[in-house]
Amino acid sequence: MKRREFLIRTGGALTMTALASQMRHFGLASALAQRANDKKSRPSAPSDYRALVCIFLLGGNDGNNSVVPLHGSGALSNYAAYSALRTPQGLALPQNALLAFDVPRMSNLTYGFHPAFGVGQTNNGLYELWGQNKLAVVANVGTLVKPTTKAQMSDFSHPKPYNMYSHSDQAAQFQTGRSDRQVVTGWCGRLADRRSAADNPAALVPMITSIAGAQLFTAGETTVPLAVAPAPTGLNEVLNPQGYDQTADSQAQLAALNALRAQDLSSELVAAASHITDQALVVNSSLQSYQEVTVPFPPSSIGKQLKQVARIIKKRADLNVSRQIFFCQIMGFDTHNLQVSTQSTLLSQMSQAMRAFYDEMAAQGIADKVTQFTMSDFSRTMNPAGTGAGVGSDHAWGNHHFIVGGAVAGADFYGLNTTNGTPYPTLALDGPDDADTGSAARGRWIPTAAVEQYAATLARWFGLPDANLADVFPNIVNFSNTNLGFLTA
Repeated sequence: MKRREFLIRTGGALTMTALASQMRHFGLASALAQRANDKKSRPSAPSDYRALVCIFLLGGNDGNNSVVPLHGSGALSNYAAYSALRTPQGLALPQNALLAFDVPRMSNLTYGFHPAFGVGQTNNGLYELWGQNKLAVVANVGTLVKPTTKAQMSDFSHPKPYNMYSHSDQAAQFQTGRSDRQVVTGWCGRLADRRSAADNPAALVPMITSIAGAQLFTAGETTVPLAVAPAPTGLNEVLNPQGYDQTADSQAQLAALNALRAQDLSSELVAAASHITDQALVVNSSLQSYQEVTVPFPPSSIGKQLKQVARIIKKRADLNVSRQIFFCQIMGFDTHNLQVSTQSTLLSQMSQAMRAFYDEMAAQGIADKVTQFTMSDFSRTMNPAGTGAGVGSDHAWGNHHFIVGGAVAGADFYGLNTTNGTPYPTLALDGPDDADTGSAARGRWIPTAAVEQYAATLARWFGLPDANLADVFPNIVNFSNTNLGFLTA
């Protein structure tokens, strides 16, 4: 077989999931940058372990039905205001079905989680963690270039996120931490660029691992992320070269392929590709043995992803890692119709999986060292789309997100105040917190906390020095508060 034909036909053998990393990592610049990093002196790793675990709710989770006001009167948004806007079309959740909690910092105003946060779940889901001070809400977070008011929405000179209300663009802005223009690196990729050499000097795996394929979130300038399949695939199988068996002919082909890669190192492009392949094979070798987790995980897609994350974390000492970042994703939140049943199912899956993961981290003795956080494209309009059993909602803006972990300053709301003096927006169409105006107003809440502020709080806890915040979040200079306070030291 000719050499070129052999490489083409055996190319499938290199489609180990790790090679799902963006193709630019095969380029000359990344190859040279990686080589420069490899030559740096290796500093001492941190003495403790920390991990960030992102759960992306793809499609735009409806925050208005995830966290609902239950207090009954007063100037602040209350259940009556919520019900008046959603009950006629059939989208409001019954008051007695919501899982009530008080917010001490907000004069003990009462709110309720969607019932999928706990009722009927064997471990009581995320709701129970609120009472244990392990769950917090970061309210009204969204994509921003600069702080924005309702008056500035009609000011064309005031910078706003590009392509607002677009799924792909807003999801990308959450993952990149940039709303002023498109970029090709994610904020966690840039975080890994700055911290991998210092925090994981002798690591056998990359700092970032995705359990949901190649993602913009994980892409850095020099960082080469790992991407692995979820459970039930074992860690010893996630990076095995595909297309080979134990027969003599098959093993001879694999040996020939490895020999060709070694001979082609004179080409920078091939050398970069070979370097990534070598990394994948080294990781594969290090994952051939592992201990199974002890906590049962639900069989949902997000449950399987978080179980795989828990397995990797349990092997952290063998992998020589002190800092890790993980990306998981649950799809289906684009609920233009059938929202009541669809969102209930998805939030139940999210709640059960995140709770099982928290319990497994507690079993491993590192509940305070691992922080889960949610992101999503955007929230959805307060004004419903359609009526009856098929009722849904449309694309909106500011949304509520959830932080889980032993280091979370839990049982509280975080964010920046809206016009009513709390982080929770005023539920009024064409009201002071609505980006829309006039008769066309749908209830798209203007974010008061930017993605950068939310992410910077996570990155600082992870170990990013304040001096490097602008390296990871170039627009952070536009926001005065860079620590929303939901994580302890």
